[in-house]
Amino acid sequence: MNLLDFLVAPVLAQAAPAQQGMGGFGLLMPIALIAIMYFLMIRPQMKRAKEHRSMLDKLSKGDEVITSGGIAGTVTDIGDNFVTLEVADNVRVRVQKAAVGNVLPKGTLKSA
Repeated sequence: MNLLDFLVAPVLAQAAPAQQGMGGFGLLMPIALIAIMYFLMIRPQMKRAKEHRSMLDKLSKGDEVITSGGIAGTVTDIGDNFVTLEVADNVRVRVQKAAVGNVLPKGTLKSA
């Protein structure tokens, strides 16, 4: 007998460790976490983005808007990517269309 026989024999004689399986719970947990993230984070963000796109599509000349930077003005010209706002008499500012945050009710700027 050589030295290797003494080392290999005990290793082969050991019983395999018992499997401590979690059953279906191990696979169900990641799927449940993905579903929770979808309903709490992804779906509401997609809904807000869809509402913002539809608001931008309905934008027309004469609408009173406020940008995401806080500039309030009246829409004087609409392009594909940019909107021209009149913020004071004969003062016009060009902003990106996506920067328009909200459409204000008519007469809001005149009353302020």
